[in-house]
Amino acid sequence: PPVLSGGISPCIIIETPHKEIGTSDFSRFTNYRFTNLFINPSPLPDLSWGCSKEVWLNMLKKESRYVHDKHFEVLHSDLEPQMRSILLDWLLEVCEVYTLHRETFYLAQDFFDRFMLTQKDINKNMLQLIGITSLFIASKLEEIYAPKLQEFAYVTDGACSEEDILRMELIILKALKWELCPVTVISWLNLFLQVDALKDAPKVLLPQYSQETFIQIAQLLDLCVLAVDSLEFQYRILAAAALCHFTSIQVVKKASGLEWDNISECVDWMVPFVSVIKSTCPVKLKTFKKIPVEDRHNIQTHTNYLAMLDEVNYVNSFRKGGQLSPVCSG
Repeated sequence: PPVLSGGISPCIIIETPHKEIGTSDFSRFTNYRFTNLFINPSPLPDLSWGCSKEVWLNMLKKESRYVHDKHFEVLHSDLEPQMRSILLDWLLEVCEVYTLHRETFYLAQDFFDRFMLTQKDINKNMLQLIGITSLFIASKLEEIYAPKLQEFAYVTDGACSEEDILRMELIILKALKWELCPVTVISWLNLFLQVDALKDAPKVLLPQYSQETFIQIAQLLDLCVLAVDSLEFQYRILAAAALCHFTSIQVVKKASGLEWDNISECVDWMVPFVSVIKSTCPVKLKTFKKIPVEDRHNIQTHTNYLAMLDEVNYVNSFRKGGQLSPVCSG
């Protein structure tokens, strides 16, 4: 296999020369002071293991650093938007087959979308390899017992060999500069539901919310991320808008620190998806072999999302005149 360039060379650490810091009058610079760029206050409660404000700011900084864009298809003349939808739907199905966590899927989705932004003119025949390799990387990060390499190759039905996946793994890791820790859509949803339900700050790391509520909103987000237009929005905006549709703007304000103006566009965009989701039978909690009951809501499931996405497109065809308006439940 080809050797990728760009390795890290040894370096010598040189001590910074000591310098006395003198006092200066900075009063003349008062006109150039900047307020905190992260305008949303931290909704996190006091934490026993860290500073809630610092944790919140680090999450926001990370979201700003991990960029995604719905227009990545303009970089790839051979691709059409529905190809991404088909690929992600297949990855959802693979996750269900191997009982992988929701976070694993959403990491893979993020890796795929960000990788595509770094490339140009990817052939459509490469999409499955990029997708399954993204899932392979995500599973090694998130799963305690990740499927073996040969199992990922097996589900491609001969389209991708183990060697292909390993080569693509190096290419993706290098393209992403090893930045593999985004705050995913599902992580934001987990956080928002937890903050809303939390009554005991020391137990902030233990789920306090309803598993049933979580999987209903998670199904909406599963459907939404299949649409390439979802990449117009930051992940926390997507999660907050989905939460708004199942609760109220008051809950969103408490849990996320976001105001209506921050999420209204996304809430409106999400209306057809909500309409389709609520017209189907409510998703039910599943039990999984060797998965603790308290973790079962975190296991990724799959339904006929592509058919549902077709319904969303049909509903959208009637919205061009603005007949439907965004309304939060509750």
